Amino acid sequence: MKRMFLSTLIVASMLGMLVACGSSGTDTPVGSVEEPESKEESAPEAEASGAKGKVAGVVFQEDQFMKLLQLGYQNAAEAAGYEFIPGNTNNDQGKEADLIHTYCEQKIAGIAISPLSEKTSEAGLKKAADEGIQISLSNTTYEGDFFAGCYSSDNYELGKSTGEAAKAYIEENLDGTANIAVIQYKSLLSEQSTARSSGFLDVVLELPGVTVVDDQDAWLQDKAITVVTDMLTAHPEIDLIFAANDGGTIGTVMAVQNTGNAGKIVVFGTDASEQMVSLLKDESNILQAVTGQDPYEIGMQTMQTLIDAIEGKDVSASRGQLTIVPGILLSRDDPDGLDTYLADLLEKTS
Repeated sequence: MKRMFLSTLIVASMLGMLVACGSSGTDTPVGSVEEPESKEESAPEAEASGAKGKVAGVVFQEDQFMKLLQLGYQNAAEAAGYEFIPGNTNNDQGKEADLIHTYCEQKIAGIAISPLSEKTSEAGLKKAADEGIQISLSNTTYEGDFFAGCYSSDNYELGKSTGEAAKAYIEENLDGTANIAVIQYKSLLSEQSTARSSGFLDVVLELPGVTVVDDQDAWLQDKAITVVTDMLTAHPEIDLIFAANDGGTIGTVMAVQNTGNAGKIVVFGTDASEQMVSLLKDESNILQAVTGQDPYEIGMQTMQTLIDAIEGKDVSASRGQLTIVPGILLSRDDPDGLDTYLADLLEKTS
């Protein structure tokens, strides 16, 4: 998930979000649908297609987690008889603002979204809600009453779960002593990345022989390969690396393999996927454990609550509230658990 945006881009993106639904820009954002010729065109089109209305499901990148999240959105929407519009902000706050603006212009019924920022995204989403569009949130935490519901994992608990597995490994295999490096995505989603890393470190640093020697951002696979390769050159004493997201974890494993450090350095990570299971089973013995979320279920619950709100059902129990969807620990030491997870994943995606 994340890293290294120029400060000027962040400032520009924040300004873009403040005018999300009032922007006069005409460019169609990446991941969006084309704007209709008039604001009144959306509802008749939905009626003509036989759908109850249009709903959007927005993610912010193309990794396995986000694909499963959007699949959950889509399946819940289509099962309820709605036309589904996929969107992807591509890690760009300005594109998120433009995409929300497009949906405001189209007057769609609702938006299920994994926002880029718990702070910067709020203005545009509130503006959309003020214009009568129902909002439901995923993969974030918020306080307020402008959304029908919010569904996410507990990011601190995800890191803590992996931390407990890493602590046991250090005690059993490294005599309670380890030099640790951390790969994060604070430049992209500071709140999430910090929570996951804090959960991990709060556990492993209970061991007096554990030292953190480096902490950098690299949330995409290719970037993580480069960052970790350089990190290992600068700190050959590293014994263990924790990565806070899917891309960072996979890239870290590849960097350890590419630098000939398999058998010397182990990796613990976050997020679950078919590729993660493959790495946990791999004979190189680099990846030891990850704690994964359930993005498909998060997406399903987010969209179902959105549809309930659109249809006037009682969502008072979820409005403005965060609902935690539990994660799952996948470990090299539990091959049966890996097989069960993989079978369930393939069933959902087939």
